[in-house]
Amino acid sequence: MDQANLSSWIGRTETTTGSVDRQMAQMIHATLGAAGTPSPTDGEPLPHLWHWCAFPPTAPMADLGVDGHPRLGGFLPPVRLDRRMWAGGALEFVAPLHVGETLTRHSTITDLSEKTGAAGPMVFVTVAHEIGGAAGVAVRERQDIVYLAIPETFTPPRKVPAPDRPVLSEPVAISAALLFRYSAITFNAHRIHYDHAYATEVEKYPGLVVHGPLQASLLMIAATRHKGRAPDRFRFRGVHPMFADADLRVMAEAATDSELKLCTVAPEGHQGLQASAIWEEGTRHD
Repeated sequence: MDQANLSSWIGRTETTTGSVDRQMAQMIHATLGAAGTPSPTDGEPLPHLWHWCAFPPTAPMADLGVDGHPRLGGFLPPVRLDRRMWAGGALEFVAPLHVGETLTRHSTITDLSEKTGAAGPMVFVTVAHEIGGAAGVAVRERQDIVYLAIPETFTPPRKVPAPDRPVLSEPVAISAALLFRYSAITFNAHRIHYDHAYATEVEKYPGLVVHGPLQASLLMIAATRHKGRAPDRFRFRGVHPMFADADLRVMAEAATDSELKLCTVAPEGHQGLQASAIWEEGTRHD
């Protein structure tokens, strides 16, 4: 792979505008919100991570790849590996965003590296985002993207066992309908999340893949409910793919008084997505 050419993408920037209007907030709430609770309306604070629905990738159909992603070579580098995944990220929430306000996201590619692991060659791309509204920057975010070759057969990564003594353990039903709805509200056309034949026959997964950001959102909801308010910082990373049509569990264990370690857990008892939620004393942004 032409590493020198790929490295030229470091420092590339992109600025986009978007919004979560009242109708979109209703759609997100219908997908992720607790039954019987109202959806936030115009001017009310946007729940943490809902800004992921504010900037849909609007590439036309002709510019989509076979996998459903927009073709590379625009803002993101033209990596010649066919499997693209959102591997993890980190966020700092410094001020609230609001339903209905115009949001701006300024993105910069800050790092790009090529490695070789058990799964073969991998390319990691780090993107830094600053998201803000009328009052200025509200969220600082790091997004970690990984590119890999599609294998001949599915070989699962090493399994990390679930926590022994969780302070929180809740079941979450994962269905194809939930995956479809999350793909719809984020305008994510990656076919591994809704096209079973593509997911199993082309990308060699054993079933439909649960979005990493969807799992992160479920952990954020659980952390917020457990603590009584949304965290000030949140980071997450995928350690094992999770699949639809099986109930997973959202689990957490207390690391310190101000930090909660969270994870999604498969029916087989291993972790899927790991996260850390941190509350800073004296701050409140929800």
